Amino acid sequence: MCGIVGYIGKRRVVPILLEGLKRLEYRGYDSAGLVYVNNDDTTLKRHRCEGKLANLEEHMEALNIDSHVGLGHTRWATHGAPSEANAHPHCDCSGDLVVVHNGIIENYNSLRDELIVKGHCFNSETDTEVLAHLIEENLEDDLAAAVRKALVKVEGSYALAVLWIKQPDRLIAVRNNSPLVLGIQESGGSFLASDIPALLPYTREIIFLEDREMAILKADSWEVLGLDHGNLIDKEVQTITWNATMAEKTGYKHFMLKEIFEQPLAILNTFRGRLDPETGQVNLPEAELDTEYLNSISRICLVACGTSWHAALVAKYWLEKWTGVPVEVDIASEFRYRTLLLDDSVLVIPISQSGETADTLAGMRRAKQLGAKIVTICNVVGSTMTRETDGTIYTHAGPEIGVASTKAFTSQLTALFLLTMLIGQERNTITPSEARELGQALIGIPNLIEEELPRLQEETARLAEDFTKCRDFLYLGRGCNFPIALEGALKLKEISYIHAEGYPAGELKHGPIALIDRDMPVLALAPKDGVYDKVISNVEEVKARHGRLILVGSAGDANLLRITGDLITLPAIHEDLNPILYTIPLQLLAYQIANRRGCDVDQPRNLAKSVTVE
Repeated sequence: MCGIVGYIGKRRVVPILLEGLKRLEYRGYDSAGLVYVNNDDTTLKRHRCEGKLANLEEHMEALNIDSHVGLGHTRWATHGAPSEANAHPHCDCSGDLVVVHNGIIENYNSLRDELIVKGHCFNSETDTEVLAHLIEENLEDDLAAAVRKALVKVEGSYALAVLWIKQPDRLIAVRNNSPLVLGIQESGGSFLASDIPALLPYTREIIFLEDREMAILKADSWEVLGLDHGNLIDKEVQTITWNATMAEKTGYKHFMLKEIFEQPLAILNTFRGRLDPETGQVNLPEAELDTEYLNSISRICLVACGTSWHAALVAKYWLEKWTGVPVEVDIASEFRYRTLLLDDSVLVIPISQSGETADTLAGMRRAKQLGAKIVTICNVVGSTMTRETDGTIYTHAGPEIGVASTKAFTSQLTALFLLTMLIGQERNTITPSEARELGQALIGIPNLIEEELPRLQEETARLAEDFTKCRDFLYLGRGCNFPIALEGALKLKEISYIHAEGYPAGELKHGPIALIDRDMPVLALAPKDGVYDKVISNVEEVKARHGRLILVGSAGDANLLRITGDLITLPAIHEDLNPILYTIPLQLLAYQIANRRGCDVDQPRNLAKSVTVE
């Protein structure tokens, strides 16, 4: 949540800040602002605008600014409504010191009261402004020292960047429970950002700050100190394999549509090199799971939020079927607060696209304290969760910019299926012939999706014409497709603002059937699998009450066309892999409806991509 960009070096800073913020706007788009050292080197100049980044870009368009140091911010509002006054950067009383911040200062009310008594004047409703005044209160002649002293009193999470006009040759950056990365350029110049995509046009040499670390960035040098002890810390510079083009639309109308069409490659990249195509044998050395341990586990706990939670729900079906190990699935925001019965016999698997999701990270840390082994599934190399885990299974989806997750979800499903196969093979609950069959089925998925995508795009576009004006939607599924019903409903509500709910089809008669009438669309997943007949019975219940039915089922199933003309068919595959395939038309349908409604598909209201606050 919230995008931060900073630069100091030889380049003109304003274009760098605006480009970086554009690449981070998925993290927040309520307001935006930037600050730079004015040409006279004696004053700071702030520009802030309410609303999307385009408003700030338009404001800056006519200005010709030759500054080489500055900070930028795009906001997802927590404290205070979206407005110019609440937009970052925030300054101290003198206007000589500015801060940008991502996170939440939990004790900001008491700090604000103390500072007001000392004569400080506040101009916003934000918790962030407290930081500017608190640093000012401790400021003498060393900005880094003042930041360290100020943060002793601060409780909460922060990725913080600070600029002071009396030391214009440096930027100070600090993180605590909120992501912040540094970018280093050989030709000179130092960057900071809250996520990697902002840095990709300029450098792929990245330093990941850990909690309670502070960086001092200059045009030709950088150093990292411990926030608590002030000593230098030796940091590794990592080279990121993503490139700038991967974070661009490349001809697609929206990032979401581009990312839907990137799924065949994302799935392929996730199993490539890990799955033997001849034997189905899975190799995941980075997971750090040996045979002895896997044969000793008593339970598996999957912990995640949002779309990642839906991936975990699917994996529960796979893991229990193929490994014989009991599986629990927890929403991370609940997991972290309940009484946890964990020990070293429990394998805990946190799932997060960003590796920075606050609730999932907190749950993971708690599980680790209790002795559980942690294996993280994540898309971002070097993220906090991947640095604190015992083992990692990376998805290889590349940067996902659209707020509504698509390729990250199907990549997570792929990684979880690989993990299921690995555990089953090590515990001898999957036979060699079953491993070959499952492996071949997974290997066939990318080509199949690639072949089907153009047709599915056309068919969902036609369906969208009839369902764009609906106010409500129900999604139904059974077995391992029930979580896909949840995911389809989530996609629709996220980007089209249509109220949608997913249900196990068998639960329809226990309440939701009361909602069925001619105005209630019901989408049901009905592949030819082990629960097909049960789903059809539930669908008939909807039809008997004149509900508007959309069916997604197996090609060649004439029974479906008898029930409704609103039909999407998909090729028959191994039924355990239906969740990956059946996700695709639901993503496209949500996209087509939202697009026809004129919604901002990539940046839906009130949402942000990486939820780094509780």
